[in-house]
Amino acid sequence: MADIIQLLPESIANQIAAGEVIQRPASVVKELLENSIDAQGTLIQLVIKDSGKTMIKVIDDGIGMSETDARMSLERHATSKIRSAEDLFAIRTMGFRGEAMASIASISQLEIITKEQGSDLAVKIDVAGSKLKSQEYCQAPQGTSITVKNLFYNIPARRKFLKSDPVELKHILEEFKRVALANPGIKFSLTHNGNEVYHLVENNLRKRIVKIFGKKHNEELVPIETETDVLKIGGFIGKPSLAKKIRGDQYLFVNQRYIKSHYLNHAIKTAFDELISKEHTPFYVLYLDIDPSRIDINVHPTKTEIKFEDERLIYQYLKVSVQHGLGKYNVTPSIDFEAENTFIGSRNDGRITSSPQQYVSNKPSATERKAWTEFYEELGSQNRDDRVLTLPSEASQQVEIALDKLQPVTTQEKRAYQIHNTYVINQIKSGYLIIHQQYAHERILFERLMNSMQSKEKATQQLLFPITLELNPDECIILSKILQPIRDMGFQIEPFGQQSFIIQGVPVILHEDMSHKVMLHLIRQAADNMDLNAGLEESIAKAVAKQTCIKANQSMTQEEMTKLIDDLFACEIPYLSPSGKKCFIDVDLSKLESLF
Repeated sequence: MADIIQLLPESIANQIAAGEVIQRPASVVKELLENSIDAQGTLIQLVIKDSGKTMIKVIDDGIGMSETDARMSLERHATSKIRSAEDLFAIRTMGFRGEAMASIASISQLEIITKEQGSDLAVKIDVAGSKLKSQEYCQAPQGTSITVKNLFYNIPARRKFLKSDPVELKHILEEFKRVALANPGIKFSLTHNGNEVYHLVENNLRKRIVKIFGKKHNEELVPIETETDVLKIGGFIGKPSLAKKIRGDQYLFVNQRYIKSHYLNHAIKTAFDELISKEHTPFYVLYLDIDPSRIDINVHPTKTEIKFEDERLIYQYLKVSVQHGLGKYNVTPSIDFEAENTFIGSRNDGRITSSPQQYVSNKPSATERKAWTEFYEELGSQNRDDRVLTLPSEASQQVEIALDKLQPVTTQEKRAYQIHNTYVINQIKSGYLIIHQQYAHERILFERLMNSMQSKEKATQQLLFPITLELNPDECIILSKILQPIRDMGFQIEPFGQQSFIIQGVPVILHEDMSHKVMLHLIRQAADNMDLNAGLEESIAKAVAKQTCIKANQSMTQEEMTKLIDDLFACEIPYLSPSGKKCFIDVDLSKLESLF
């Protein structure tokens, strides 16, 4: 039998290594940025075209490379950081595997221009598919410029599996933010298709966070600072108001290297117990400084996973540090002990909603106290059979409905009734309907919005005072991508400066006070689901309907319930909400009789 085992050609071995290290354009961005940091760059520029598919260029003013080093950087297992096996357990630099540059060169058209300090000339090297095309001297400033063109050009199958441009751009922005947050003392810039997205000057961590995530974060950051014999913990956590249902704004660094750890993330989230709901995730940018000999970072090709010598101890230190920071800055629920001890409340999306007897954190105004006093006095002075109550507040409607339900029906009018401020009961010939008010109203609003977008008939109400949206660069890019379907829905919104938009009109179904919240929700949803371009209009309509509909646990008047029922059964699909929930169930009289 002939021998069948043979060594792989170097080009194929490099492509296999590339499969481990380079999954998408963002992987190239990560490796090149980290190399520039290791080269002691103080100004690092990232330039990309077509979300990195056409071109990725990273320019730094670091120490540069000699001609020999520039050639050696393209060889597998070539590194300036490792000299012995012991060095693997004392790593404090970023790139060290010695496969990134060789892997990138094997799947792209690569150009390196580099000049080391003291040299008169720079060296320029062109490589395509691991094959050297040219090498020559040229003029260039000190530092290194690496240009990667046509990623995966020689592996069509890999290129075919790349996502849409918005999705790939989202991943690049995420990698850029991680590197920029890990190194606030370095200047960074990011330019996409000729537009500057980020321009970050050398700064402290707090200002770097605010520059990346927006001004709204400045007042919501809580500093964390702990030092023990094992490690140092520093950085910032966000107050509960910054918590979101979708993950993404959680950054954990070990020795300035971004890592992923569900175990340590759980420690931080556990520290927020009783402050946010289980569905929400807190915002944080935290740094752990630990002896490299206590960790192993060479356990994953992308170096985003770490093994700790004692992970349970790190867990406890992290949890206690966050709890201490929250307590130190009074980020805890407050209770007014002078108030009555009657406590009636309900949870809605992780937040407490108060009834008239519940004075937690916010006391009622003098007007509200007077209204409730008059209400109870009037209630006590009337006979059981003569209860006609009027109140200026929404609470009066709730009480009136409750009293109405206790009295026998003496007219032929088939009235709708609300129970538990969530379900609307309506009599029909065969029995009765139980309508879920939130899901029903979602369906109504969703169909109106879809009809508005498809017919291009914009039902818009002009705002007396336009609303300005201050966004971070990520949010600006996302909003620009979905601007047209948002306008088709009835929003009048235009760019207003580099990182701002101005809203001058909103859909008639939307209260102007909710426009800011709805817009931020649309941006977050689009960021999480930008690959579904075909269903973008439907996705936006669902999001707006969900944000603006009548919610569960919300009192409704008789007129509102009647209109809800009429509008629901005028819909094309009255049975299901846009998210697939039943809008109503019907109960037959025979079924009702069988219960007795």
